[in-house]
Amino acid sequence: MALFAIADLHLSLGTDKPMDVFEGWKDYVPRLRKNWDAAVGDEDTVVIAGDISWAMKLQDAVLDFQFIDSLPGRKLILKGNHDYWWSTKKKIEDFLAEHHFSSIGVIHNNAAAVGSLAVCGTRGWLYDAESAEDKKIVNREVGRLNTSLDAGEKTGKKPVVFLHYPPMYDGVECREIMDVLVARGVGECYFGHIHGAAAAKRTPAGVYRGVRMHLISCDYLGFMPCKVNATD
Repeated sequence: MALFAIADLHLSLGTDKPMDVFEGWKDYVPRLRKNWDAAVGDEDTVVIAGDISWAMKLQDAVLDFQFIDSLPGRKLILKGNHDYWWSTKKKIEDFLAEHHFSSIGVIHNNAAAVGSLAVCGTRGWLYDAESAEDKKIVNREVGRLNTSLDAGEKTGKKPVVFLHYPPMYDGVECREIMDVLVARGVGECYFGHIHGAAAAKRTPAGVYRGVRMHLISCDYLGFMPCKVNATD
């Protein structure tokens, strides 16, 4: 049993917003399926860290979730900034149950045990948030991250944090989020949101303030889920 991660699938199987128009994204859906099938087994778990579907409403995302559900393994989803379909955790879980998407779970103010690890996380927010509204959102995300980590602690497993936004970019950190990671002793943080080789170079690599950072945007990974850790 292993844990994998990837972000920014940007699926649009039920909407007209193809990503193929962007450099490096041509035929990305079949490429993603081929790579996923080769790497992930039915007993494995994959965290999808936001920007999952371009759909505006849950019902418009059925084909996207059908595709995700058809892939091997258990999937745990988090919210991204483009997931406009995102609703309450209960409504999303009701939608998944209604359509029998039984391999998909939601990480939102909770955590999930995967082998020796506890999957924790939230969306996060802009690294350079300065407005009053931004600060309000950051504080909300900090609360959600702490709630998720609290739930992770209750599992007795080692917490691993997944965010959509990077906690640091271009030398500027989202201090409130980073402070939580450091204070809670989180050793590994995985995040998406960043696209393109030039932008990827401005994300933190290696260990920053004691936290090992990992960019897992779909295109950065070559549409191949990244192995987080082998679990017993």
